[in-house]
Amino acid sequence: MPVLAADRTHDVSSAAATPQRRSRRRPLSGLWRWASPVGLLLAWQLASSTGILPDDKLSSPAKVLAAGLDLATSGQLGDAFVVSLRRVLIGVAVGAVIALALGLVAGLSRWGAVLVDPPVQMLRTLPFLGLIPLFIIWFGIGEEPKIALVALGFAFPLYLNVYAGIRDTDPQLLEATAVLGFTRWERLAHVVLPAALPQALVGLRQGLGVAWLSLIVGEQINADAGLGYLINNARDFLRTDQVVVGLVVYAALGLATDALVRALERRALRWRNAR
Repeated sequence: MPVLAADRTHDVSSAAATPQRRSRRRPLSGLWRWASPVGLLLAWQLASSTGILPDDKLSSPAKVLAAGLDLATSGQLGDAFVVSLRRVLIGVAVGAVIALALGLVAGLSRWGAVLVDPPVQMLRTLPFLGLIPLFIIWFGIGEEPKIALVALGFAFPLYLNVYAGIRDTDPQLLEATAVLGFTRWERLAHVVLPAALPQALVGLRQGLGVAWLSLIVGEQINADAGLGYLINNARDFLRTDQVVVGLVVYAALGLATDALVRALERRALRWRNAR
């Protein structure tokens, strides 16, 4: 009996110590995630300082940081940021309207799927660079072709996920609503759309990533403002430090918009996280 009591005491103490060990390991694991990025930056700086990586090929991290501060203090970076952000916001709004409308038509109707889905799938495979000449002919060389590219890039992932989310609604839930006497609109509002919401949010995250890539492509051609113009101007003068600054800003904007959607996802899908 005393031996059994001692064993139980040891088990309880070890079980109580386990969460403490885990809590100690979590901060360390978070710090170790930064080891490889910091190591790459140090290797990059070392290669630039020793001349292995010349400045005309890629500037050092210190020079990139200095160039970013210069562009920020002069106001060039802020102006380019505002222009590019406005283009993305307008393009995303236009693309969201198109994607949601097509996704609802194709997802809720068999005839809609037959008529809408094949053309969308065909257009989805077209390369952006091949569409630019047509967009310039149709819209000119102003803001319209750039916004059209962003809208197109954003619309396809959102459409695909909305369409799949609606089609994947549990048939048993639909049968239950029929038994309960739900109308078509009640079924749509209380079952179909909530069931498609997780998939639609995935499409939103994917679409925002593609939207920034589309903006990069659009701003490389016939742009007189924006981050793409800043990068092109720096390329002409072989300023690789400013090119890297523009790319870092693009990446930061992409991460920021993804974080916003993830926060929206946690709030909108509380019912799923609480399970």
